[in-house]
Amino acid sequence: MVRGVALTPWCDGRDGMYGFIWRHLPGSAWVKALISLVLVLVVVYVLFQYVFPWAEPLLPFNDVTVNNQ
Repeated sequence: MVRGVALTPWCDGRDGMYGFIWRHLPGSAWVKALISLVLVLVVVYVLFQYVFPWAEPLLPFNDVTVNNQ
């Protein structure tokens, strides 16, 4: 460190949200990786099943103008 500033941004003790999640998952690295994969799949499932269908009528994708008509 130089005057309290780390030379690399990941060595200053702040590893962000993903580091926080990784540290708090139980098990070895392989178990953590498997749990992380399951969490990602659950998030994708919830997005496709609930969030995107709810938001779709609110988005202007069907408001198409052709030749100013």
